[in-house]
Amino acid sequence: MFKSSELLEKINAHIAGLQFTRRPEGLYEPVTYVLSLGGKRIRPVLMLLAYNLYKEDVETIFNQATGIEVYHNYTLLHDDLMDKADRRRGKPTVHKVWNENTAILSGDAMLVLAYRYMAEGCPADLLKPVMDLFGQTALEICEGQQFDMEFENRNDVSEAEYLEMIRLKTSVLLAASLKLGALLGGALQEDADRLYDYGVNMGLAFQLKDDLLDVYGDPKVFGKNIGGDILCNKKTYMLIQALERASDDQRKELERWLAADDFVPAEKIATVTHLYDEIGIKDLCEQKICEYTRLAEESLLQVGVAEERKHELQALLEGLVHRES
Repeated sequence: MFKSSELLEKINAHIAGLQFTRRPEGLYEPVTYVLSLGGKRIRPVLMLLAYNLYKEDVETIFNQATGIEVYHNYTLLHDDLMDKADRRRGKPTVHKVWNENTAILSGDAMLVLAYRYMAEGCPADLLKPVMDLFGQTALEICEGQQFDMEFENRNDVSEAEYLEMIRLKTSVLLAASLKLGALLGGALQEDADRLYDYGVNMGLAFQLKDDLLDVYGDPKVFGKNIGGDILCNKKTYMLIQALERASDDQRKELERWLAADDFVPAEKIATVTHLYDEIGIKDLCEQKICEYTRLAEESLLQVGVAEERKHELQALLEGLVHRES
């Protein structure tokens, strides 16, 4: 069994060695740039860990692991464009280094490349289930992104709607990474499905932790200023719960800040955070994170391999939900 850190090193080296020699260079340079920005590489590592539950020759599925990472970075490239974000992982975004049209086209190329990597070297008997799952996942992520955009103009988003949105936008790619790795490793269908469920619940816990850190994280550890979600009125689990549980006076205060066009950012962050404290939102969010973590652990427990072989997946889950950045 490989450790997560060893698999990360392997897939990083593989991705760093990718060469796009086709022309025009202006299409492929942004692809190389995006992939060079690094990141946690959680999705390819999850795929390799799931494969490694059953087989040791992880290099066999480096193309598929690369495909999942190229796809993930494609979504980030287009997200940055839609959000008009200036920076990603501390560096200027593609549409800032080049322009918006290049970002769209290079993103499209990344999507095509992701499908090519996913299919390349895939065993013939697994090609259809692998590509079906990948295609379904890609479509669901688009659905999640659309829901997220529609929620921007609503103050009546329910908890169930929000959780379904983050399942689609975040969880399904983690889940698919695991299931794809398991299928490629020769897992039984029920084990592949349990690993998918593990990934869904891991993803929900991961996103809720992200929501929590954006309000209560330490900026020095978190790596960016806190309160960004508050400033842009992002419909997070925390805001939805606050609107639902607030007293009449608290709700009026929250809605006043949500409607305000002219405000001092630090004052808005401090006031909304204080309201969250009064309502008990931090504890609610932490309880929900624990709930999804427990569900993930239960799914992992049911996977039919020796417990010691699951250690790295369990450790990765704990690292994601207990992280401070």
